[in-house]
Amino acid sequence: MKYSQPIGAVAAVILIGACFLPWITISNPALTATGFATHGTSFGKPGILHTFFAVIMLAFFLLPRIWAKRTNFFIGALNVAWSFKNYLLYSACMGICPEKQIGLWLVVGCSVIMMIMSLLPKIDLPKQN
Repeated sequence: MKYSQPIGAVAAVILIGACFLPWITISNPALTATGFATHGTSFGKPGILHTFFAVIMLAFFLLPRIWAKRTNFFIGALNVAWSFKNYLLYSACMGICPEKQIGLWLVVGCSVIMMIMSLLPKIDLPKQN
């Protein structure tokens, strides 16, 4: 696909930005959790690993080497698994059901887009005789 690498790079930048957006809102104790600020919960900071994966994938989307494209596929699979884990953790009802916000949807969506774009690299292979 002609534009797979720029689309993947834009999705990586959006993923980094989505880690700073609200992921869930819990109404009763009035909590808002993001990828980096989860005060009042025991969720940790999953945005750090998403940012790490996105920065590596962004570099590999821009690097025109075959090993970078193959490594990008592996890192993309880890990123998708991490985003699904976070979606299930953050959206689970634990006595009070949280309201899912745009950041959580963007993280899952951008992770899937990055994985799909890593499957479609545009790279010229050397001719074999």
